[in-house]
Amino acid sequence: MKIAIIGAGFGGMAAAWDLRRAGHEVTLYEAADYVGGLASGFKEPHWDWSVEKFYHHWFASDRHILGLIRELGWEDKVLFPRPLTVMYHEGKFYPFDSVVKALLFPGLGWGVNKVRFGLVGLFLRLTNNWRALEKYTADEWMRKWAGKRVYEMMWEPLLIGKFGERYYRQVTMAWMWARLKARTTRLGTFEGGFQRFADLFADRLQEMGVEIRLGTPVTRIEREAGAGGVTVRSDQAEAYDKVLVTLSPEAMTRLVPSLPETYLYGLRQMKSMGAVVLTLALKHRLSEEGYYWFNLPKREGYPFLALVEHTNYVPPEHFGGDHIVYLGDYLEPEHEYFRLSQEELLARFLPVLKRFNPKFEPDWVRKTWLFRTAYAQPVPLVNHSQNIPDIRTPVEGVYFASMSQVYPWDRGTNFAVEIGRRAARMMME
Repeated sequence: MKIAIIGAGFGGMAAAWDLRRAGHEVTLYEAADYVGGLASGFKEPHWDWSVEKFYHHWFASDRHILGLIRELGWEDKVLFPRPLTVMYHEGKFYPFDSVVKALLFPGLGWGVNKVRFGLVGLFLRLTNNWRALEKYTADEWMRKWAGKRVYEMMWEPLLIGKFGERYYRQVTMAWMWARLKARTTRLGTFEGGFQRFADLFADRLQEMGVEIRLGTPVTRIEREAGAGGVTVRSDQAEAYDKVLVTLSPEAMTRLVPSLPETYLYGLRQMKSMGAVVLTLALKHRLSEEGYYWFNLPKREGYPFLALVEHTNYVPPEHFGGDHIVYLGDYLEPEHEYFRLSQEELLARFLPVLKRFNPKFEPDWVRKTWLFRTAYAQPVPLVNHSQNIPDIRTPVEGVYFASMSQVYPWDRGTNFAVEIGRRAARMMME
């Protein structure tokens, strides 16, 4: 078959890998002038590694992406450093990346609260019945079973940070289950950064005969009446036997307007949060304790959800001695952070850094970068499994695979690979 894939992120490239190995002719369209999608990175001339635009890592349990890397023969390039994650409590940060440290965390108090925290965590790790959990919101389920104190200290700030005041009470408990079920404290990356992996993967695909068209946005996809094929329109029109779109639901509604109204309605009902990430290159280390990931409750007045000191995970020697710090947040696309300039956001964020290190001064900042996307975190509501658009759309020969469909699992490169390969299998059936 002659197949087009729209979007050269990890899902699109994984689908291309399977389709080309099966002997099909594959063309990858990508609007940007680089591959990697939301996991892409950037690099300064004096850096050996790239830095992700939106912070990424793998978990030791991410079998889909790690399995793909084994197939590619690059398993020796996957690294698992052991960084320190911390939680906030009454003006201080406490390590929170193991069972022992969780039990010592003072925010939970003592006695029954810690017992409930441990039992709820154990239950969610052991059960596989997420469909029973998706009938409830995480807010109501956690309040009932973990208890008010544990929920408001541990889980409510996470939900508010991820989904905002508008959605956090509506998110299904199945999302929380998947987050606890699938994740580990061991965090992995690729030697040279995620962009290095994406570039190597693209090179391998091209060696196999996959055509990758960078800087080629697709404007329309339509089934030609009586022609027996699907036309992809970009700077030119070309016919294919089948087409896979790996973009957002909103982009899908624009690209394939001939979809029946019931399918379009389902796409439009897919809610999502955007992301804003300001990345800093500092002359000095910010966290003198060597902490990597700071979980920040918004009720304490922090202007961002997370501070991630990347070079407390990957050594600064890979970045010419620069200390890389992410300041990131999940926000609705209407939020003012999507309108403010880089300088305006920097003015909001920099004064807060003294709360992490009293010695911090603005002249520590060597350079800054700002990245924003309106599509970063799908919002799964109660009984979400009933609302997910099918990968095989009602338009014959057109398929759709996005991070909004990996539910109950959370978005990320691991499940992008899984759904991309699942779509490829369906296209070959």
